[in-house]
Amino acid sequence: MASMLIRGGRVVDPSQGIDRTDDLLIRDGLVVSIGQTGSQPLGKVDETIDAEGLIVSPGLIDMHVHLREPGREEDETIETGTRAALAGGFTSVACIPNTEPPIDTQANVEFIRQKAARADTCNVFVVGCVSRDRAGKELAEIGQLVEAGAVAFSDDGSPVYDAELMRRAFEYCRMFDKPILAHEEVLELSRGGVMHEGLVSLSLGLKGMPAAAEEVMIGRDIALAEVTGGRLHVMHVSTAHGVELIRQAKARGIRVTAEACPHHFTLTDESLRGFDSNFKMSPPLRTAADVEGILTGIADGTIDCIATDHAPHAPEKKLLELDRAPFGILGLETAVGLCVTRLIETGLIGWSRFVEAASQLPAEILGVNRGTLRPGGVADVTLIDPSLQWQVDTAEFASKSINSPFHGWTLTGRAVTTIVAGRVKYRLR
Repeated sequence: MASMLIRGGRVVDPSQGIDRTDDLLIRDGLVVSIGQTGSQPLGKVDETIDAEGLIVSPGLIDMHVHLREPGREEDETIETGTRAALAGGFTSVACIPNTEPPIDTQANVEFIRQKAARADTCNVFVVGCVSRDRAGKELAEIGQLVEAGAVAFSDDGSPVYDAELMRRAFEYCRMFDKPILAHEEVLELSRGGVMHEGLVSLSLGLKGMPAAAEEVMIGRDIALAEVTGGRLHVMHVSTAHGVELIRQAKARGIRVTAEACPHHFTLTDESLRGFDSNFKMSPPLRTAADVEGILTGIADGTIDCIATDHAPHAPEKKLLELDRAPFGILGLETAVGLCVTRLIETGLIGWSRFVEAASQLPAEILGVNRGTLRPGGVADVTLIDPSLQWQVDTAEFASKSINSPFHGWTLTGRAVTTIVAGRVKYRLR
């Protein structure tokens, strides 16, 4: 049996309440132990990794990734996207179903799983469509998609606009204990918008997307989750009031979770003053007050998870005029650095909370057997150098695209080794 000893790192596993310097022993793709005891001798190992000065974490999980395949392979493929995940320290990703065709049949779920297995990189968990063809007219075959392996449901890229359809989706998904990952947007309020509606959009003469477009839909879906008992997961929260709505819903015992993206707690709408389409995303970058609201939500646990909304686009698409360029940026390869720099180095949260938000809770929300270093569990492990300073260079990205607003930034903290099922799949050069 292949074995590995990760020696002398700071092991952080909030699922077990562990945060200490220790050794991690892996054998045959599974975690054997943290630390050594007389009753469990070390024995011979095939590989030893010196982790002194490193964070040893359960493998990071990004529950919001656009892999683009099938249909838009010029932007990304399952192979390139998962290699980008490994380079960012992610051992698992959940792929969002706004592909062409959308992931709304068993065959499409099986296609993704087969392509991921062939790539043999990181774990790929499939999110199925809520509605057929993501058209919002009739439900997809929820039960069949679950049978094929779908772990959650979403029409991301679009909201589920029909309230009755969303109610029935909650009821069906509740039967299988699966969450709905909701893109929250009232299209009548945001249609044609390029950026956040506010003073900056007014001064630039650009049509805005008001915060209310997101907040109204969050309120609707919280109400539907309450009446059905369904599980609502709010994707890419971008407004302070949206965070407060989620906080209040949790206090009432409603089954709601939420995620925030690094760009939404790092950048503001001021970034669009240069008309750079790499800062164009949906939901848009908002105000400094919204950034503070998101940071507070991360710190107090209102926002459960950190997810990237990794949305690659081929360079020629982002070179279009701002109003014609597509929404979205890359996220997988800068997430750890942004989180360490913005959240941990500033003292907002500690390493245990980061690992909880980037590994444990995504695994629990998706219902996948990951996010922990418990003995007997799958040995997905991320090693992070918390003090490594590095400069973002999109030319070195594993992703097929380069649409990152963080090119040239100097960040602190980076994944240096990514281990999937006991096998090293990525090492920083």
